[in-house]
Amino acid sequence: MTVTLAIAALALSACGQPAQLYVDKGYVRLPAVKGNPGVAYFTVHGGDTDNRLLSVTAPTVIKTELHESMMSGSMASMAPVKTVPVPAKAKIAFAPGGKHVMLFTINPSVKPGGKMKLIFTFANNLRIEYDAPVIGPGDPAPKA
Repeated sequence: MTVTLAIAALALSACGQPAQLYVDKGYVRLPAVKGNPGVAYFTVHGGDTDNRLLSVTAPTVIKTELHESMMSGSMASMAPVKTVPVPAKAKIAFAPGGKHVMLFTINPSVKPGGKMKLIFTFANNLRIEYDAPVIGPGDPAPKA
């Protein structure tokens, strides 16, 4: 009986835990043509309060930009965005055909099979470092 009560207490206390802002399922795809930009994809999970993703930077990249792809009729285009809202407890996917981070002038030391450190900066002054696997231009995306 005591064990059952302890398990129930643990389960109830876990329900009251605040949601944590975090990043997962990230990876970097290198460009097919040397000198062209690469791209980073990932998922941002919102915390207990609304927030905004201000930037994603990388020490091995000269410049990064938050981007969003969109369709207008049969024409695909993409444009930079200043920030990305991250509502409380939401899941924001940065994925092919949607939101992504453009990586300009990637250091030649970055190779498929390695990792690239991505630094996420949010409006609440939180910074998250994430080591994203690096894949080649024709490689399949890592399994989530």
